Amino acid sequence: MKVIENKVFDMERALYGSSGLLVKDCSFDGPADGESALKEAENIEAQHCFFNLRYPFWHDRWLVISGSEMTELCRAALWYCDNVKVEDTKLHGIKALRECRNVHIRNCDIVSQEFGWSVRGICMENTKAVSEYFMMRSENLTFRDVCFTGKYSFQYIKNAVFENCVFDTKDAFWHGENITVKDSVIKGEYLAWYSEGLHLIKCKIIGTQPFCYCKNLKLTDCEMIDTDLAFEKSDVKASITTKIDSIKNPLSGWIRVPEAGEIILDDENAKGEIFITGQQTCGDSGHMCSCA
Repeated sequence: MKVIENKVFDMERALYGSSGLLVKDCSFDGPADGESALKEAENIEAQHCFFNLRYPFWHDRWLVISGSEMTELCRAALWYCDNVKVEDTKLHGIKALRECRNVHIRNCDIVSQEFGWSVRGICMENTKAVSEYFMMRSENLTFRDVCFTGKYSFQYIKNAVFENCVFDTKDAFWHGENITVKDSVIKGEYLAWYSEGLHLIKCKIIGTQPFCYCKNLKLTDCEMIDTDLAFEKSDVKASITTKIDSIKNPLSGWIRVPEAGEIILDDENAKGEIFITGQQTCGDSGHMCSCA
C-alpha cells in the first residue's frame, strides 16, 4: 500500500478515487474547507487521523479507520460504504453512518444525531453512543457491550441480537421485527410498541407503558421495574421475576408474575391469561385472573 503520513489536506476531494492507500497521522482540516476527501476510494486504511471536514468517506469499499477522530464538523462521514471497520475512534459528527453494508464498530465513542440509518449488517462492540433515531431502518445487527443514551432508538429494525447492553432510551424497538435481547438493561418509556418477534431473555426493563400492540412477544425470566400499563393489546408469553405496577388488557397469550399492583381488564377482546405466582388474591377491581 502507498503510505501518506503527517500531511494536512483541506482541498475538495483531496484523495478522491484512491486505491490501496494507508493514511497515517494526517489531518483533514483547513481554510479551503474542502469536502469528500476520500470519496469513491477502496482498500483504504486511516490510522490516527483527524477529520474536521464534511463527507470524508462516501461510496468507499474495504475501509479501515482506527485511532482517529471525527469532529462535530465532520458531517455525514460514512455513507454508501461496503465492508467497513472502525476501531478506537470518535464519531462526533451528525449522521455519521448511513446506507452502509458490512460494518464492524469496536471500542468507539459515538455522539451523532441520526446515526446508523438503513445499514445492512453491522456488528458493534464495547462502544458508547449518544444519538436520536439511532439505527433506524437497519437490518442484521449484532450488538455486544454497547451503552446507548438517547431517544427513538432501533425503530423499524429487522433481525437483531443484543447482548450485555445498557440502553437509556425512549420508544426503542418500535415496529422492530425478529429481535433478541439478552442480559441487558433497557430504561425508557413506551418500549417496543408495534414490534413483532421480540424476545427478551434475563433483561431488566424500567419505565412506563412497555410492550403495547406487540405480536409474538416473549419475555423469559425478566425483571420489570416501575412498569405500569404493560402489555396492552399485545400477543405475549412472559415470565417475570419481579412485581409489575400494572398490567392492562393483554390481547392473547399469558403472563406469569409474582405480584401485580393492578390488573386492568376493561376490554372484552383482552383474552391474555395472567398468572400471579406469589400471592393468592389479585385485587383487580372485580376482574379475574389465574393464581398458581
